[in-house]
Order: sequence, then C-alpha cells, then structure tokens
Amino acid sequence: MPCSAAPPRLGRVSTRLSQLFVRTLREDPVDAEVASHRLLVRAGYIRRQAPGIFAWLPLGLKVKRKIEAIVREEMEAAGAQEVHFPGLLPREAYEASGRWSEYGDSLFRLQDRNGADYLLAPTHEEVFTLLVKDLYSSYKDLPLSIYQIQDKYRDEARSRGGLLRGREFTMKDAYSFDYTDAGLDLSYQKQRDAYERIFTRLGLEYAIVKADAGAMGGSRSEEFLHPMAAGEDTFVRSAGGYTANVEAFETVVPETLPFDELPQATVFDSPDTPTIQTLVDLANAEQPRPDREWTAADTLKNVVLALRHLDGERELVVIGLPGDRDVDLKRVEVAFAPAEVEAAGEADFARNPDLVKGYIGPWSPLGPILGEESASGIRYLLDPRIVDGTQWITGANIDEKHVLGLVAGRDFTGDGFVEASDVRAGDPAPDGSGPVELARGMEIGHVFQLGRKYADALGLKVLDENGKLVTVTMGSYGVGITRIMAVIAESTNDGKGLLWPANVSPFDVHVVAAGKEPVVWETAEALVASLEAGGRDVLFDDRLKVSPGVKFGDAELLGVPVIVIVGRGAVDGNVELWDRRTNERTPYAVADLIGVLTA
Repeated sequence: MPCSAAPPRLGRVSTRLSQLFVRTLREDPVDAEVASHRLLVRAGYIRRQAPGIFAWLPLGLKVKRKIEAIVREEMEAAGAQEVHFPGLLPREAYEASGRWSEYGDSLFRLQDRNGADYLLAPTHEEVFTLLVKDLYSSYKDLPLSIYQIQDKYRDEARSRGGLLRGREFTMKDAYSFDYTDAGLDLSYQKQRDAYERIFTRLGLEYAIVKADAGAMGGSRSEEFLHPMAAGEDTFVRSAGGYTANVEAFETVVPETLPFDELPQATVFDSPDTPTIQTLVDLANAEQPRPDREWTAADTLKNVVLALRHLDGERELVVIGLPGDRDVDLKRVEVAFAPAEVEAAGEADFARNPDLVKGYIGPWSPLGPILGEESASGIRYLLDPRIVDGTQWITGANIDEKHVLGLVAGRDFTGDGFVEASDVRAGDPAPDGSGPVELARGMEIGHVFQLGRKYADALGLKVLDENGKLVTVTMGSYGVGITRIMAVIAESTNDGKGLLWPANVSPFDVHVVAAGKEPVVWETAEALVASLEAGGRDVLFDDRLKVSPGVKFGDAELLGVPVIVIVGRGAVDGNVELWDRRTNERTPYAVADLIGVLTA
C-alpha cells in the first residue's frame, strides 16, 4: 500500500485582536503597587489567581518565551545542557543538605496520602547533585554544566510587586560540576560571562555586586542587580569600582587607640533620656566637653534582639553600636542566619531583669553583667567600629543612669563582632577605593560558588586521575525569568502603557485599522499579509465596533514598539508609522513601508 502524502504545511495564521484571548482594563488593579504589576494586568498579559500567583495569558507567554529563548541560546553558548526536573520533590535530599529546616516558613511543605513528606522546590541543588551522582563516577565525565527553566515556589511573607516577587515564579537554574577548584573557577566565569551577554541582549543595565550566599551556602557569591527605584535591594558602589550588596558590605575597622592615660569613667544621673538625642542633649547641658559638643556618634547604643533557632530555642543577644547608627534588619538576618531575628519584647525584658530597658550598657560600677561572664548568659556583640581605646557615653545598667568616658578594651569587651549596623553614603569602601554611594536595585541574576557543601552532604564523589575518590565541587547560577519580564516592563513603560524592546515584544508590528471605509480594511488586510510574508509577526486590530481612540489606547497599553495606523490616508495608498519609543508618527506609502519593515 502506498504511503499517504504528507499534509500540506500551514502558513502563518494572522493574530487578530478580535479573536485574541485578551481583555484590557481601564482601571488599575487595587492590589498593584508598582507600574509593571499594574500594566501587565491591565494589558492582559497576566491575571491574579492568589497573592503572588498568576495565570499567564497568550501575550504574557509570548514575551516570557522570548526571554527564555535568549537565556537558552546563551546557556548553550556557555556549554550548558538543558534538563528538566519536577517541582514536587521528596523531603529526603533536602533533609540531608539541612535546607528542609533552614528554609523555615518560606518552604511549601506537604504530604501525600501515605504521609510521606514532600516540598514544592524553591531551588534544585540537591536533586541536580543526586542526578549527577547517579550517572557519573569519573573525572573524565567532568566538567559538566546542566540547566533547566522551571517554576519555583517560595512562601513569601508578603508577596508584592506582581512578578517582581511572586510565590510561584519561573527561573533558569544552572549547575556546574568539577573535581578541582581551578575547574570551578572556569565554570563560574563561563556562567558569569553568559549572564552579562543575556542582560546586554535584553537591554538591561546591571551592576555585579558581592553578595551573601545565604541558605545556598558556598564561598563566592555575586548578584546581578538592575538599578531601579522599586528595587528591593540596596547596594553600594564607589567611584573606584567597588560594589556590594549591603548585606555583604564589610565595615572598615578603625585603628585601635592608646588608653593608658585616659581618665576613669564616671556615672551620672540621666532621668528622662529614652532616646539617643535626649541623652546627647543632657550630656551637653550637664557634662560639656571643652573642644566640641557631644553628638550621637559619641554614644554607644545597645540593641536587644531575639533569635529563634531552627531547634526552636529563643536566644537574646545585645548588639553595641555607635548611637548615630541603626541596626539594619537585612544585615542582622545574614549575620545570624539561619536563625530568625526580631526585636526583643516586653516578656524578654521581664525574664531578664539585668537588662535595664533604656539604660543598657556593657559595664556597671559592680562589674560586667553582660557577656559570657554574666549570670544572664546573654551574648554581647560589638559593631566593628567599637575598637580598643574608643570612648563612649552609654547606659550604666542602672535605671536613670548613664556612664561617661567608658573605654573599649579597658572597661568592657564584647563576645565578638557583628556586621549589623546600617551602611551609609560616604562610608569608606573596604578595598580602599573611596567613599561609597547607595543605590536601589532588583536582583535579576545570582551566581554562586557552592564548593563541596551539597556534594559532601549527598556523597557526590568521582575517581580522579590517580584512582582516588574526590568530592566534586559545584557552582549554582540563577536567572529570574518572570522577574526579568517584570523588570523590563518596569523600566521601559512610559506611563501610558508597556513599551517592549523589539527582541522580546510579543509582536514585531501592531497594525491598527482606524476607520470604517472599505479601503481602510482592504489596505490593512493586504498590509498584514505582506508583512507576514516578509517574516514579521503581526498583531492586527481588526475589531469592527471599536473606536479609533480606544484602539490607539490599547495599542499604547499593549506595548508593541512598532505600530502602523491604516486610516483616511489609505484612499491615497498612505499609512502612518507610529514609533512608540519616540512617539513620532511618520506618513509612508504602503509599498515603501513594507520595504522598511521587512528589510
């Protein structure tokens, strides 16, 4: 029996707005806080299902897939191969790495009908490690880089900003496997270079900043931040080239000072001084100094924090820092991770009477009451600026009393140092490259040198050249696909609507038929056919009972950067090219425009 003929290949089918599954909105969604969230919902790219969870409509999927295509191209250029894991994973691997507990409340946990524990994966280091362990056993198999583009899940305490911080989001996560540290350095650099190419192609400004590894673990960690006012991260940069996330910023430690000739500290009455400013005012009034006035920088503020450890234990710590500084919550969370951190409450003070609220200090006339030597057992940690020989006004651990001239290293010491205070513009960069400035940014990529943390935990070893088992060293590299889409929308809109870069726009050209005359429709149909024959992906607004004003408003909202208006000029063979990037409208003869747009 002869074989059947192959079916004819179908040509491109026009995307007509009258049939497209989309509804634009005139009003902003009530829960939208940033422009990208408002516009992506109003333009019909996404629809909210629950806080931080969105359905994707055809327009949204087209943009998302174009971003994914760029990421895939650059991953392949970097030598990475694509795989795909499930989002639903068993507990065991995450228990072995410690992250079943370390992720805390941000991890979605569930059980199957048999009572077995599962999670919705926030990231996939563990299962990638186990896959390589299952298949590879020799150094000859390495180096290896594999990646996936997959949905992740994190139970954010407060999902905000639409796709900027969702509870379900799409991420590209890649992993490198080497058996030497030098190999890891090369793999890391390949991925880092690929990220620079990705963000350049997407037209995104970025800063590469030193970052804290957090729950990921490992040694080297860098974030790619896109500077933007709505960014969640604060980073610092100096004119000399230093950049870092504030969580990873390291304070420049001052030189120690001699203190043998300094006078003894004195206690003075200080009623009604609940704040640093009231303390400074009292000191200037009653304890004046001859050379200048006291300032908040001369005081030692002592902040009590409560840590909740993974085993459920609640621990109090006291942090001493200059009074002109505040505790930075993000830096504190990094310093005490994986414990959760909060301010001490009234019950904590009630259980610890040695902590005299409002008058806490590291010293008293009766000797130290904080630190390892005290009965309270409360750790006392110092800001790195509190070096030996520095003098301070601080609490005397007696109600309504402070102490003047308390000298670090002579009158008190801490149990260690902690990076907990806020970073400010003008602070010196730790590499000596000058003062830093602060900027806001949104993380769009993160690269880690994980080292052997996960390979050790999960037993990933290979035989080296000498037949000896060695532990594999790993890197992890993440790009937020859906977040990037939101960042582009946030950065390129003009207030009236979205304004996509050409390489991620859902369509190459948006043709608007603006008129009722038959010649308008005939010209528009012919134009669309010619553009599609020339390889252009066209959105055709063919809605019959919609006014030109509404069509133009939707065209602005949808964000295709090239719009062709077919209106009254069609009778003379003319149309109008609307460049949304400049908002300029230029008349063209139809034949000439086809040549311009298909060149």
